[in-house]
Amino acid sequence: CQCIAAQLLKQKGMAQFEEMMRQQLESSMHSELEKLLDTTTGPEKEVSRKDFEGFSNLFHRFLQVKGPSVEWIKIRRPPEDSIQPYDKIAARGLPNNVAESLNKLVVVKLNGGLGTSMGCKGPKSLISVRNENTFLDLTVQQIEHLNKTYNTDVPLVLMNSFNTDEDTKKILQKYKHHRVKIHTFNQSRYPRINKESLLPVATDLSMKGPNAEAWYPPGHGDIYASFYNSGLLDQLIAQGREYIFVSNIDNLGATVDLHILRQLVSQPNGKRCEFIMEVTDKTRADVKGGTLIQYDGKLRLLEIAQVPKAHVDEFKSVSKFKIFNTNNLWISLAAIKRLQEQSMMDMEIIVNPKTLDGGLNIIQLETAVGAAIKSFDNALGINVPRSRFLPVKTTSDLLLVMSNLYSLDAGSLTMSPKREFPTTPHVKLGCSFTKVQEYLTRFESIPDMLELDHLTVSGDVTFGKNVSLKGTVIIIANHGDRIDIPAGSMLENKIVSGNLRIMDH
Repeated sequence: CQCIAAQLLKQKGMAQFEEMMRQQLESSMHSELEKLLDTTTGPEKEVSRKDFEGFSNLFHRFLQVKGPSVEWIKIRRPPEDSIQPYDKIAARGLPNNVAESLNKLVVVKLNGGLGTSMGCKGPKSLISVRNENTFLDLTVQQIEHLNKTYNTDVPLVLMNSFNTDEDTKKILQKYKHHRVKIHTFNQSRYPRINKESLLPVATDLSMKGPNAEAWYPPGHGDIYASFYNSGLLDQLIAQGREYIFVSNIDNLGATVDLHILRQLVSQPNGKRCEFIMEVTDKTRADVKGGTLIQYDGKLRLLEIAQVPKAHVDEFKSVSKFKIFNTNNLWISLAAIKRLQEQSMMDMEIIVNPKTLDGGLNIIQLETAVGAAIKSFDNALGINVPRSRFLPVKTTSDLLLVMSNLYSLDAGSLTMSPKREFPTTPHVKLGCSFTKVQEYLTRFESIPDMLELDHLTVSGDVTFGKNVSLKGTVIIIANHGDRIDIPAGSMLENKIVSGNLRIMDH
């Protein structure tokens, strides 16, 4: 008994010590944030103060977290009716009054990312992806086409970050005469935290000189707070808007779907669905994508970062977790307002470790927009066709969308009817193709890929005009070698090696 009592006292002492340390860290963080606010005045100070309130809440929760955010034993498969097949939704037909339904909708594109991973400066949304149209051009064309077809007024809202806001606003001038109203708001600016001291690395609120790397946009989960704080949420509700359709601007498959819109607006008021997540079937390329589970009686997004190490292989299993989140989300505006005002928006914290150019180890506290699904009433998953998930993250993806696999109509890309298989070819381009500018110099014209299944290219390789690729094609130039695929070549099930030997695959 004495041993147990001593152990309990020890545990109690440890808990008190940990709590004291947490309070000390929070107090130090608060002091540092106040010092940063004192380095400026006027409107910038007030914007930063609002941002810091959100950051302080996140930091407080970060210090409270102990152990994994999910207990594996409590994970259940979602009930069958909580994830509806798209065909079942589409079979109900279009809304009774399409125009009336569309006028309740706002399209929101997540536009905070830069094109650095593809070797581009500035916002990723301004990269040309098809016939010299950028991601933003295609988005505007899609919504303008909707508005002209149904005589509606669907607005476009861009959530920018401090990285993309200035360049995006400059380019918006070109859409002045298009039939689409465009609004913007900025996601928050949070301070990066020194991994050792758990204090901000910034010395003032500027983003120049030593502070150039001191700030970050805190993930797309910030949409709820920043949308609300901007005043735009209330403005749109006052106009009679009821739902937003949110997606990544680099997902070219994320167009407004009238069948899903009907699912939202046709429910009786008492059972209105406040949140729809579009999911699609996993392939081996998507094993790391977040999936939907049932947890504590609620539909919930499970990300790979939340999975205990012992269960990662199970999480990646295509047979057990068959679907993944496309990040195409349909969300009630009134519900966002309610949850924000009641401080009930619950999202897991993503701790993102990074090393700055000078070698300093830092952490970023982030959240994901889909993680809030458990906070909304009557949430639903819809298992959509793969065609609604067409992200362009790399030049390998870019090659696909620039090719004859897809037709472009009113800003929307659709798989060519000439392709016999609805699946997308698997393309892996090597590091010589990573940057967009270099990638473009390696193709005199984009190859015919209608009958391609798999393409791997590695090393110093260039393609002449009118090349045709079919089946499985592997092209590998050894270090120091260069391979030029001649104009007019047709490669079907071939391996092309360093000395331009062409072999059957």
